[in-house]
This record gives sequence, structure tokens and C-alpha cells, in this order.
Amino acid sequence: MNIATKKDLFNLIIDSPDEALYEKAKSNWNSIAKPLDGLGDFEDLICRISAITGTEKPDISNRAAVIFCADNGIVEEGISQSGKEVTVNVAKALGKGISSACSLGEMAKVKVFPVDIGTDCDEEICGVRNLKVSKGTCNFLKEPAMTESEVFCAIGRGIEIAGELKNQGYGIISMGEMGIGNTTTSTAVLCALLGLDCNKVTGRGAGLDDKGLLHKKEVIKQALEKYDFDSIADQKEKAFQILRSVGGLDIAGLAGLAIGGAIYHVPIVLDGLISSVAALAAECVVPGTKAYLLPSHKGREGGNQLALEALGLSPYMNGDMALGEGTGAIMLFPLMDLVLGFYNNGAKFGDYEMDEYKRFAK
Repeated sequence: MNIATKKDLFNLIIDSPDEALYEKAKSNWNSIAKPLDGLGDFEDLICRISAITGTEKPDISNRAAVIFCADNGIVEEGISQSGKEVTVNVAKALGKGISSACSLGEMAKVKVFPVDIGTDCDEEICGVRNLKVSKGTCNFLKEPAMTESEVFCAIGRGIEIAGELKNQGYGIISMGEMGIGNTTTSTAVLCALLGLDCNKVTGRGAGLDDKGLLHKKEVIKQALEKYDFDSIADQKEKAFQILRSVGGLDIAGLAGLAIGGAIYHVPIVLDGLISSVAALAAECVVPGTKAYLLPSHKGREGGNQLALEALGLSPYMNGDMALGEGTGAIMLFPLMDLVLGFYNNGAKFGDYEMDEYKRFAK
């Protein structure tokens, strides 16, 4: 698909998932010998995957985890417990296959695809795909984080990856990221998109103490006051400018991956705060994207739940997780396998020689 300009991006039309296949999958669930809706939200999960992929019997055995690595200039303001050098260190671990995401991915039978979309280094990181847009972003307290062309490029690369993976036979994609400072960027984007008070939303990230948290809140507050987002009438343009001004290359790339999932009818599994905020931005820029998103877990950062609520989505797991790298999304796959296995192989009422349960109007 040729998306050569920002106007092309804004004019994208997303097809809705197949409602008839959703209902067919629901009928299949109802024929299994169990109470109606007995697996609750997990039944809906399989129905949604059926509708998205266009098949009554979805196959999620080939699954990919895309992890965008990028640095953030706002780290200069001391908003993180760690320095930016950690981004490259973890990216190298991803390339070697020894990071948290890689370890969990091996057990969950997920192929991990680390992508350098904006680390602040010159070296080619072994095992990490180089799609670098720039060497990190600018300090958004002083100037916009990115240029328009950088945002558009990062979104485009996310879209391209979704298409490539679909062509390679991957039936479902999870998203993740690695970048010191990205709970600050994602919180700023979230507050700008939804008009939230950053003092009530900002979390501790990787473990700030009380003093560090207060400073982080103040940095976000000052930045949001610096940019006049409310003067932008067009909502797609507003979301794009929010990404440009206070976002990150990883967030823009993830937004593109979400949009790509909607374009190519591939379910996209969200992780925590950063991916949910990217998904919200994607929905603002390309309405209809949210129908292709599967939220994995609630997360420890309160902003994650707010982003999901704005998307009309509810997470399938709690767990109080804050590990990053897309690990929460990866952890949903074994649960999916259990539920899909039951959907495909569960005994029917006829096997029990008993009548199906009836659904009565409430």
C-alpha cells in the first residue's frame, strides 16, 4: 500500500472486521458443552480474532513480537532512574536473544523481531533490524521531539513491518518497546490527547522515588503548556502534532504497527502504557484501527487503563506488571493457546447426549 504523504495517511479507510464471522465463532462457542459465556472475555477474544482474520478457525501458531528501540531527548531532564545508555544495552540483549522478551518469547513460541527505530548510537546492533529514523528525539521541553517527516517515516515503517509479517505468514503480532524515558513521552502524549491532568496520571516508570516523580510531573506539565494543541481544530492533525511535539520514535512506530494491523487484517496485541498510548494515537489519526487491537494486561502505570478505556478496550490480564519490552503482550499467547484449543476441540453437547443451554433475554 502506497502511503506517500501525510494526507494519504489521514485519508486511509479501515474496513471493519467481519461481523458475520464473529457471530459464527460465537455460535461455535455456544455449541460446546459448557455454560453460555463460561469463558467470559476469552470467548470474545477468539470471536474477535476470527472476525479480524476472516476465518472461523483462526490460526495463531505463527506469531511475532515486534519491539521498537529508541532513545528520548527528554532524558536530559533527569526524568528517569537510568541513563540513555541502557536503551542500547537492552537492544543488544534483544539482538542476542537473551533479554526478558526473548526468554519469555521462547517459552511462549513467539518470534521476537527487535527493531532499531531511533537509538542514539552509530553502530549496527547485531540481531536488531536497522530502521533508524534518527538518533533519538530532541528534548521536548526545549523543542518538538521530532520533525513531521520523522513522525511520518516512523509511522510508515510500522505499517510496512505489519505488511511484511503478514506476507511471511504471521497470523498475529504483539508490540513492545525499549527506550529509557518513554513513560514520560507516552504520559505526555496521553495527557495531550485526552486533556488529562499529568499530576494525576504520571507514574514512576522504572522506579522513581517521590522526588523524582514530582520532577517528572513538572517536566511534563511545563512541556504541555509549551505547545498549544487545543488550537488545532482537526483531530487527526492534532494527534499527529502531539506525537511530533512530545512523543517518541518508538511510539510513532508502534502507532504505525497498529495501523498496519488494521490495513492488513492482522490482530495486534498491545502491551502496557507505551503501546496503549501509541494505539490511541493511531486511532485518532486513522479511525477504525482500534477494532484490530487486543489489550493484554492492565499494567502498573495508571495511564494504561485510561488509554484502554478511551479505546473502549478491557485488558485480559491484571498481574500488576511493569517489565516492558512487550513482555505482558507475549504472556497472553499461552492463554490464547489454551482458549483456542478448547474452542477447536471442546466436546459438544451432542457428545454428552444433552440439550444445549438456552440464552434468555435479560
